[in-house]
Amino acid sequence: MDRQVSQQYLMQQLMSASPARLVAMLYDRAIGLLTEVVDAIENNDVERRWRANHKATEVICHLWETLDMEQGGDVAANLNQLYGFMLKRLLAVDIENSAEAAREVIRLLDPLRRSWHEMANASDRKSAEKDEGAAPGPITLSA
Repeated sequence: MDRQVSQQYLMQQLMSASPARLVAMLYDRAIGLLTEVVDAIENNDVERRWRANHKATEVICHLWETLDMEQGGDVAANLNQLYGFMLKRLLAVDIENSAEAAREVIRLLDPLRRSWHEMANASDRKSAEKDEGAAPGPITLSA
């Protein structure tokens, strides 16, 4: 029952999140998975390492595939190169059983994650301020 409640909560978070918050959540997920990769390598758990690395690769691929190269300018071009590099390093995780490769990708993802969280928080504050300033709806009185 607890798992079902947590899945419902996660679904509610996803459905109500702003685009910036969704991207921040993807970065959180990738870093969490790569932290699991490092732990699995340190504990000689090859299967868990592979599963977590595969999922992290999927998250980074999704981020890469959703880049808007036409409107993103230099930022998108830089992220395009960075995501490609990250994916090469994630191959090294599996081929070489390299915790350092996973840590390197975490170090690259972390400042991006922080930036997206800052943007999402600013967007949330702006939205809350807009909602506070909105005129209240009509008041109805019942006899």
